[in-house]
Amino acid sequence: MRHLFLLLTVLTFANSFSQENLLETSIDSTFFTKVDSLYREDQFYFGLTYNVLTQLPTGVQQNGFSSGLSAGFLRDMPINKNRTYAIALGAGVSYANYLQNLVVSESLGEINYNIVTAADLSKGKLEQLFIDIPIEFRWRNSTPTSYKFWRIYTGVKFQYLIYGRSRYIGKDINYTVTNNSDLNKFQYGPYIAVGFNTWNFQAYYGVNPLFNNVSVNNEAVEMKTLNIGLMFYIL
Repeated sequence: MRHLFLLLTVLTFANSFSQENLLETSIDSTFFTKVDSLYREDQFYFGLTYNVLTQLPTGVQQNGFSSGLSAGFLRDMPINKNRTYAIALGAGVSYANYLQNLVVSESLGEINYNIVTAADLSKGKLEQLFIDIPIEFRWRNSTPTSYKFWRIYTGVKFQYLIYGRSRYIGKDINYTVTNNSDLNKFQYGPYIAVGFNTWNFQAYYGVNPLFNNVSVNNEAVEMKTLNIGLMFYIL
């Protein structure tokens, strides 16, 4: 009986101890979350833009909704203790089109440029596909426990043209010119993204012209682009 009483006492104590540990573990897992004080805002991004051509030659005009898409990844590198300031370096791709009446054609290996009227134009489009390298300076009021915050991201985007196509569809003839050597291969410009959480306004201005050393009707073609739209960041 004495041995039985001792065994029951040990089992009761062990059961109480295990229940107490289980309760503490449950409380810890339920009410406490480990905080990562060294968090980064590494992000995938996706952008939609409306593209406006600036510095148009006389007679050239946009005649439809010109759009753009972009996507990529940004590596976040905080530079202050609270991690509200950071530098980010990214890589991505972007597509842009411009609906306008500057006709690009090719004859005997020579590229020609002409301006047509709306009456002679069914479709005129310049399309470009780029590899993008954005470099950002970032401010945000984020915390280690919140994924929703205000942000201002600004910087410079460098672009390398990997594909270009000009298309013209008129009443009597069609032209398609791909990978025109007159297009600037390297393009760059400042941009900014401002917003809260996933939704952000963005704007980009191309510093150098879309074409290199091109003229039409004895006037230099120095068209540049202004892209405005929305940017979405996904953690």
